[in-house]
Amino acid sequence: MAHHAENTEALTHEQLKFREHTERAASFIKIDLFRSAREEFKAALTYKPGDEACNRQIDEMNAHIARDRKTVLVVAPLVIILIVAIALLV
Repeated sequence: MAHHAENTEALTHEQLKFREHTERAASFIKIDLFRSAREEFKAALTYKPGDEACNRQIDEMNAHIARDRKTVLVVAPLVIILIVAIALLV
């Protein structure tokens, strides 16, 4: 723990907040919470405007969200059809 504190002592408040948001975003990505990760990257940009890495990550999160949305739009009707078919057989 002391080693971590040594690394953060030289950082400004903005740098610490930027790191906090990007680390939280990385944690959200690990569990596929892409919307939450995107919001954390956006929050990080308030402390380091125009950061290219954050902007790339936001674009990547948008791509994941769009992919997931497409998956739901394809799978949901199939599930409904399956439920209706089972209901008609019973």
